[in-house]
Amino acid sequence: MPPFVREAAVVAGGASAEPFALEADRMLSSVPSNDQRYLPGKGMRPRTEPLPAAQFDWIVGSVLLITPFIAIWGIINVPLQTPTLIYTVLLYFASGLGITAGYHRLWSHKAYDAAWPLELFLALSGAAAMEGSGRWWCRNHRAHHKFTDTPKDPYNVRRSLLWAHIGWMLVKQNKNEVGYADITDLDENKILQWQHRNYPLLVLLCGVAVPWLTAGLLWGDWWGGYFYCVILRLVFIHHSTFFVNSLAHYLGNQPYSDMHTAFDSFITAVLSLGEGYHNYHHEFPQDYRNGIKWYHYDPTKWFIVACSYVGLAYNLKFIPKNEIDKAKLQMSQNALDEHKALLEFGKTLSKDLPVFTRQQVRTEAASGRSLVIVSNRVYDASKFVDVHPGGRQTLLKHVGEDVTPLFRGDTGEHIHSKFAIATLKRMLVGQVAQE
Repeated sequence: MPPFVREAAVVAGGASAEPFALEADRMLSSVPSNDQRYLPGKGMRPRTEPLPAAQFDWIVGSVLLITPFIAIWGIINVPLQTPTLIYTVLLYFASGLGITAGYHRLWSHKAYDAAWPLELFLALSGAAAMEGSGRWWCRNHRAHHKFTDTPKDPYNVRRSLLWAHIGWMLVKQNKNEVGYADITDLDENKILQWQHRNYPLLVLLCGVAVPWLTAGLLWGDWWGGYFYCVILRLVFIHHSTFFVNSLAHYLGNQPYSDMHTAFDSFITAVLSLGEGYHNYHHEFPQDYRNGIKWYHYDPTKWFIVACSYVGLAYNLKFIPKNEIDKAKLQMSQNALDEHKALLEFGKTLSKDLPVFTRQQVRTEAASGRSLVIVSNRVYDASKFVDVHPGGRQTLLKHVGEDVTPLFRGDTGEHIHSKFAIATLKRMLVGQVAQE
């Protein structure tokens, strides 16, 4: 692994990994039932829920529903020239990477850092994919991860496979139904904000004009440039992304967690530029990889690594093998005994740990220390604030409080992964005094 790739920053500010316990049996024992939590349950496929009342979005809906028919007409009536075919494939990968490497792994999950030339390329490529501005796309995707499989998930597969695939985009989004996601960090990104402000112009330029004019001016294929490089490429890249929201939550296996509808599937990976190892991704969303094995089909991962070799990408975050193995072992253990956790090591409560009163926790939090209480234990999340998957404010607004119901998922909004539970374990600094 190159020296510029470091271990996951999601583990207490990027420190190297060390053993710590998954207290899953204690933490998960209070998780509400499947019916309450909208969880699929082990071995279950999504259960259909009522669709929300919504108004058809004529602009987006027309583009998504009409372009496939235009593409089919072009395939039947316009001969495909070899240069046009090659150029269309290149455009498919370029615009696809704008979504997978840019919108998804760079900006939604901050799985790596990028130099400004790479950011600019990904912003332009993302616009060429015509899936909304990066700011809009990332806001919805962070909400999807925070509220997976609940009514606040914008593309909740439990409403139906068709809804998750394309239905949610055919209607005008009700902001009161979609869960809140913090994107204050994206609002500080100058390139992303520039793309957001100029998105309609960039769509016409990068998604239509450049592909069409290139084919027409360089080898005279004006009709092929329009039907193949623009329309057909657009249809393919749209549904490539849509499969991640639908098929990746329906088809495959669950080697890392059965607490959500995400599945690992080679088929989905091929259809989505490597985004098909979705069970892994939902359990470890800040890993720059989806396919963690060298033979896993993940061209987005290969692209990011290639960029890192030339200095365009750096600080690639990955989950230590120890944590991945523990998640897989936990799943194996669950198959034998749903009520036991296999791994029992790491920092535990002892008479040597400091004792805090609840007032002391509030006082230190007011002075700038990010202390929270979970199950009568005191945790210092100061080094985790900047890399919290849900955004800084999601954590900061609860500093000094007892967040046990929120962390365990008792509120019905979000359930933390086993890896999140293990990460919290590293932050243990004390216990709450008996009052």
